[in-house]
Amino acid sequence: MSKGRLIIFSAPSGCGKGTMLAEILKDERFGVSVSATTRAPRTGETEGVNYYYLSEEEFQRRVDAGEFLEHAVYCEHQYGTLNSEVDRKLAAGVNVILEIEVQGAADVMKKRPDAITVFILPPSVEELRRRLHKRGTEPEEVIEKRIAQAEYEMGFAGDYKYNIVNDALEDAVSDFFAIIRAEELRTDINN
Repeated sequence: MSKGRLIIFSAPSGCGKGTMLAEILKDERFGVSVSATTRAPRTGETEGVNYYYLSEEEFQRRVDAGEFLEHAVYCEHQYGTLNSEVDRKLAAGVNVILEIEVQGAADVMKKRPDAITVFILPPSVEELRRRLHKRGTEPEEVIEKRIAQAEYEMGFAGDYKYNIVNDALEDAVSDFFAIIRAEELRTDINN
C-alpha cells in the first residue's frame, strides 16, 4: 500500500467547495482529517468522528508541544489539525484533504511543502455575487462583506500549485481528479 498524499483545499465562501468535497469524498481513496476543538460537543456529535474535544489546557499543551499542523481561534474556541491524525491516515494510504482557509493553508504549506495545494475560484466575482444572492440566506450587507473577503482570499490563489475554476461542478471535480492523477505520475517528487 502506498502512502497517501496531503491535499490543501481552499476556496472563498460561495465557490462550491463543500459541494465539490462531497463529490470527491465519494471516492474511498480520499478522506478528511478530524480536527480538535475546545468547544463542547453538539447534540449528535461523536468524539473522534466530528472532532476531538479538548479542554483549553490540553489544547494549549498540545500547541506548546508542536502537535498541531495548524490551529486558529474562531468564535472564542480553538480549532486545529493534529499532526498525528494526518500522519495516521496518510500512512494508511488515505489522501487527506484539509479544507482550510488561506492563513491556515500558508502555515501548513511551510510545514508540509510536499502538500498538493488546490485553490477553488468562482468563474467571476459577478457569478460569486449571484450565487450568494441565490442562497437567500443573508442580507445584502453580509453578502458584500463575503464578496470583499472572497476578493481578498483570491489574492492568495497564486500561492497554490493548482487553481480550479468551479463553473460547472462535474468539470471542477474532474479537474481535481486530474490533478491528483498528475501528482501520482510525477517523477520529480522533490520539486
